[in-house]
Amino acid sequence: MLKAPVIAAVTLLSACSADIDNYQAASPAFDLFGYFEGDVKAWGMVQDYTEKQTRRFEVDIVGTVEGNELTLVEDFVFDDGELDQRIWVITKLEDGTYQGKADDIIGVATGKEMGNALQWQYDFELKMDDSTITVSFDDWLYRQDEMHVFNLTKIKKFGVEVGTITLFFQRQ
Repeated sequence: MLKAPVIAAVTLLSACSADIDNYQAASPAFDLFGYFEGDVKAWGMVQDYTEKQTRRFEVDIVGTVEGNELTLVEDFVFDDGELDQRIWVITKLEDGTYQGKADDIIGVATGKEMGNALQWQYDFELKMDDSTITVSFDDWLYRQDEMHVFNLTKIKKFGVEVGTITLFFQRQ
């Protein structure tokens, strides 16, 4: 009996989510390869479902473009001293969408840019103490100007938001 109202609520809420096509007229153009080619610095934080800040971090990113492929080497330094590295290999497909792979990504990430926005979605192996859990990331990146990009990420488990990441990028 309770199942029908819950399904209806989830359906209505998912209909309220952003649509990349809404950004078609927004400028400047996002240009994933153009922005991330070279050196980029980023600062970010992770918040749990209560919006409590749980981690802070900085990232040094080096991007190289060869043809339709962008390689991003991301070196993370967390507020507790933890170091991590992720290497993305992102391919621009003929239809203008993107696919990406990294070691801790499950399967293939997919992305689409429109106007000043990029939506990037993937499943991720999140480290938790001595184990990992699989979560879904829904990244929304917004090109502010020539030098700056903002990133807002919703982290979900079983379709329920369990955290967010806020990240600011600056070209060097």
